[in-house]
Amino acid sequence: MKVIKFSMLALALGLMSFSAIAPVKAVIYHVESNVTASSILWKSETIDVGEIPQGTPKAIVYEFKNTGKTAVVITNVQGSCGCTATDYTKEPVQPGKTAKVTATYNAANKGGFTKTVTVTTSAETAPKILTLKGTVI
Repeated sequence: MKVIKFSMLALALGLMSFSAIAPVKAVIYHVESNVTASSILWKSETIDVGEIPQGTPKAIVYEFKNTGKTAVVITNVQGSCGCTATDYTKEPVQPGKTAKVTATYNAANKGGFTKTVTVTTSAETAPKILTLKGTVI
């Protein structure tokens, strides 16, 4: 009988300790984001060239406008494979002016294709991924 009384007392004390815990207040932190809009406005980031003949290289031109207040320099342009050669404007692009990135796909293999061109500039921290697609017939 003493064991049951002792167990009941321990249980009661244990339950009382949980009810004595103060309610937790929710704390909400306001985090400001320092995200600025890009100063590069691309005319098109994806170009579908449709059907192109096999063995005839196809040049795809991507254009952008510098909408910022400082000059933009294209620092690197890289095709996703050896089948895509690239060229780009080497001079700084002044505010309000446009520039070009050209990707030339060699069209060696028949069938559908989707390739990318990665463009790194002084205006953006992350590289821009441009896409070209079509079908070689």
